[in-house]
Amino acid sequence: MKYFLSVGEASGDLETQFEYVNSIIERHRTMAISMVNKETLLVNWEVGQYISAQLQTSHWGAKIVSELADYLKRQNPKRRGYSKRNLYNMVKFYELYSDSQFEELTKPLGLNEFVQLPTAQMPSIAQSKMPEILSITTFTNHVEIFNRCKTYDERMFYMLYAAHQRLNAMALRRCIVNQTYASLMEKDKMLSPKMLAEYPNAELMLKDKTFIDFLNLPAKHNERHIHKGLLEHMKEFILELGKDFLFVDSEFGVTVGGSTKRIDLLFFHRALQCLVAIELKAVDFQPEFVGKMDMYLEALDRDVKRENENPSIGIILCPSADRSMVEYTLSRSLSPTMVAEYRRKLIPQEVMKKSLDEYCTYLKDVKM
Repeated sequence: MKYFLSVGEASGDLETQFEYVNSIIERHRTMAISMVNKETLLVNWEVGQYISAQLQTSHWGAKIVSELADYLKRQNPKRRGYSKRNLYNMVKFYELYSDSQFEELTKPLGLNEFVQLPTAQMPSIAQSKMPEILSITTFTNHVEIFNRCKTYDERMFYMLYAAHQRLNAMALRRCIVNQTYASLMEKDKMLSPKMLAEYPNAELMLKDKTFIDFLNLPAKHNERHIHKGLLEHMKEFILELGKDFLFVDSEFGVTVGGSTKRIDLLFFHRALQCLVAIELKAVDFQPEFVGKMDMYLEALDRDVKRENENPSIGIILCPSADRSMVEYTLSRSLSPTMVAEYRRKLIPQEVMKKSLDEYCTYLKDVKM
């Protein structure tokens, strides 16, 4: 009883005390989900290992794998996830991540922790070890990753990204198809010096290419079409931007010199702890866009931003931008501003292989 009184005295009010109880429940609930996920992965790893060994020794073929799937279904008709297709996914899961190439990737990233599997009862198969890093996301997400990504660097990125953004398989698939890896890891982003000074990690948090194919824009479109479409598909747009973006308002009004100016879209970024003004343009980047954004950000910082929040940032979203023109314009800007491009259709891009270590360092800093 003395313990609960001390907690109450420290918290000060009932709401804080209730939140404390809620935090206990949520913490253990998260741990329970994590443990269930880990056990599921261990089962799939061990099943994949066993089937892989049988296939490699020519004891089994595709017909026997089908018979195994049927047998497992007969044993427990309510049990899901052991179809022939999924059994082969387990084999691929095991074979990909037991490869020495994957282990070599994890070493310099500080991710080379392993969990021992209970396979000692099967002497015909060497003991296997599942990399601990695999447990950060679900098997369903792993299937999306290893079936859609070609390199270990890319696969590792999407494991980390899916865990950090708490993505389900459908959301993760969109991120992979839209090549979030290439966009986030791009080093030649169009950021103002003030943005880099105020937010050193902005390059690893903000995408400079946004795919809005879900809007089905006509070949000839204007800002009104984009604005209306994004409001109607806000969930898809936030997923494209990143889940740290919280929508605040559309056509948000700020008063400047006795007149009201309206910001196309206003968000709050949880990780950066700041307001984010987004201006939508249906034409290629023009230098005058930055001056307008500077005014918006000054108004937000003076009249809207709270004391505990960081300086507001601006994103100018346009179909394309001449990088030299952007560099010249942003070099004198005193505001944390970024120019990003949107794409109406998916355009193939070369997947970047470098800087994964920087992304891992960033996630460790934010305590993913």
